[in-house]
This record gives sequence, structure tokens and C-alpha cells, in this order.
Amino acid sequence: MSRLSTIELHKESMQFSAGHFTVFSSTDRENLHGHNYSVYAAFDTEVEDLGLAFDYHYYEVKIQQLCMSLDKFFILPELCKYLSFSEKDNYYHVVFNHETMIFLKRDVKLLPIRNCSVEELSNWFIEQLIAEKAELIKNKISKITVKVFSAPGQGGSSTWQIT
Repeated sequence: MSRLSTIELHKESMQFSAGHFTVFSSTDRENLHGHNYSVYAAFDTEVEDLGLAFDYHYYEVKIQQLCMSLDKFFILPELCKYLSFSEKDNYYHVVFNHETMIFLKRDVKLLPIRNCSVEELSNWFIEQLIAEKAELIKNKISKITVKVFSAPGQGGSSTWQIT
């Protein structure tokens, strides 16, 4: 009989500061602003004979690296159907509802997401964590939940589960 457990990670090092705006419709969006985001991850797995599930250091480091890759950038959603992107020299030109916003490329992180929302960011983190299938199998992980908080008490989550 196997014993199941949930390993939860929500460390101070699992956070990032980033700018963004959320698009609500073809004509409505937030103004540019930023958040101090924090990330929480939970891994459902089996407890081994030794009384532990797995060495979660791999996932702790992976999440910290992902946070660092977003830290101090302006996040733009490449897949947003209401934004169009072009590049000129060292700049991204982003058009929304006949307005052109110009960003220095070095300040921007383009992500393959549909909107810059906590829901989409949590799903982006999940996609990065499940990319290494061998690690999931080795650690007998059956489910991952990631929550991204844009402020205390305000966040969104995504879940991946083995089917």
C-alpha cells in the first residue's frame, strides 16, 4: 500500500518583480504597472520506504531560476489576440486598439501566454516544470499545482495531473 503526500514549496526566494498590463477586451486594458509576485508549488507524490517523497531541491532551484528569468522585466503576452508585435532596432512596438507602445527589448520578456494574468503565469510555470518528464517519473509526481500571487491574498493557480 503506497502512502501519498503533498510537498509544498513557497519560499522567500520564489518571487519576482515585474511590470505588465492585463487586456480585458479588444478596447480595454489596464495601465502599465507592476507587482511583487510570489510563487507557490505543490507536488502530489508517493512517500518512499525511507519516509520521504523525494529530494525537492531540483524543483526549488528550477522555480527560483524561473523567477529570476522574469525578475525586473516587463512581461508581454506573445499570444494575446488583441496585441500585435513588431521589432525595429532595439525596440518592440506593441499595438493595442490603435495605440502603439514602444519598449526597449532589453527591458521586456516575451512569454508564450495569452494575457499577463496570474492565471496565465501560473500555467506558464506549470509548463516549465512538466517539461522534464524524466524528473516527474523519477519522483513519482502525479499532480502539480502552481499558484502565482500578485499581492498578499490575490493570486491564481493552475494544475497539471497525470492522465
